Amino acid sequence: MRPNILFINVDQQRYDALGFTGNPIVKTPHLDSLAANGMSFTEAYTPIPICCPARQSLLCSQIAEVHGGLWNYDGGAGFKMGGIAPHADMWPFKLKEAGYSTAYLGKWHVNPTINPTGFGYDRYIPERYPARRPAGNIWHSLEGIRALGMKDEGDVETSYTHMFAKDCVGTIKEFADRDAPWHVRLDFMHPHLPNFPAEPFASMYRPDNIPPWGSFNDTFTGKPYIQRQQLSNWGIENWTWKEWSQIVSQYYGVISQYDDALGRVFSFLTSQGLMKDTMIIYTTDHGDMTGSHRMMDKHYVMYQDITHVPMVIRHDGVIAPGSTNGDLINHYLDLGPTILDLLGLPIPSSYQGISMLPQLSEKRNDRTRTHITSSYNGQQFGLYAERMITDGRKKLVWNLTDVDEYYDLDTDPWEIYNLIADVSRKDEIQRMRTQLLQELSALKDPIVANPWMKHQLMNGAKL
Repeated sequence: MRPNILFINVDQQRYDALGFTGNPIVKTPHLDSLAANGMSFTEAYTPIPICCPARQSLLCSQIAEVHGGLWNYDGGAGFKMGGIAPHADMWPFKLKEAGYSTAYLGKWHVNPTINPTGFGYDRYIPERYPARRPAGNIWHSLEGIRALGMKDEGDVETSYTHMFAKDCVGTIKEFADRDAPWHVRLDFMHPHLPNFPAEPFASMYRPDNIPPWGSFNDTFTGKPYIQRQQLSNWGIENWTWKEWSQIVSQYYGVISQYDDALGRVFSFLTSQGLMKDTMIIYTTDHGDMTGSHRMMDKHYVMYQDITHVPMVIRHDGVIAPGSTNGDLINHYLDLGPTILDLLGLPIPSSYQGISMLPQLSEKRNDRTRTHITSSYNGQQFGLYAERMITDGRKKLVWNLTDVDEYYDLDTDPWEIYNLIADVSRKDEIQRMRTQLLQELSALKDPIVANPWMKHQLMNGAKL
């Protein structure tokens, strides 16, 4: 019998804000246990660090510039889109055709008028908050009452994280009684700001015990102007670590809270003997700046804080416990092909990702890819196109309307120093420009079909 599939997705989870990835402060015992019993991926990247386009890419295994969902359909600045339409190649349809019982719980953000039941899921339980208002906003941005972190004064058992965990357990229990495999997707809408942790998680992390990110004092010397400008756009240009440490404490609190909720789900699977027959995938759409480089949210940058993502896959009897994988993974493009390959189902030719099945079943030292790319097209504060490529050690960011960026992640992991003008790096930068052009061409990104843009990229043609 084919395995059950529990897909856990969260919104804007930093790679470095989890216990199993090395954060010494935040407590995530249940995700740590998941990693200890499965495979953690150390070099997974998002194809695009913005919610809707990334989630759309997950369903169809295509980059945003191919599937057409360039921006959030409910985003700001008036640049709105209708969301992508369902089509037969999307892998949830393939699972349903293969006899799976399917359910989707939580945040959707793929199409504003067609919910998951139009995309191959039998059941949809949408995101919701309990009928109470969190008390006491901590900090506000420029326009009135935009709360960035609050405490949920209600009981944690009736918080949205734990209500969803109960819904998930109930759904799995119902599906497990059927003579068919099941796929359940549990999609938490946090730790995306604003965060509402309940006790004991709201006070679990004292702000004065949280040190600043290594990039917090970035001066943006030699970097694109828009990076400084967006601090002013958000109204946070004068924030110090005193303000940000309070936001991070709430961010950490919600992470520990959803970890606790997941513990309920994992405990149920174990108690019912379902763990051995279930593949569990945990990941996120992209990261969150959360005060890194003094920035909020995401947008207009390609820093590791938002492009480098955590991912864990557990499948007892298939994946060695406690294993790690250092391959470069384009996670939302690669997960669909991997799931279909694991189930012995054909992978549609429209998919741009590749199956990770060999990596799951073998100990590999070589890399399937030598480079990985990510893209962005602007929205919140206007249009702004950029493309990123990295080999995990060096990173090139092509900003089509501003200075490019080049970072040595080995010596500068916080990406403080833009080395694009370093003459000693000229040859390696040119090699990466060539690689980026090749990758974008292979992915059919229309931006490099434009001869003027191709000229700019290859020649670093910036005044």
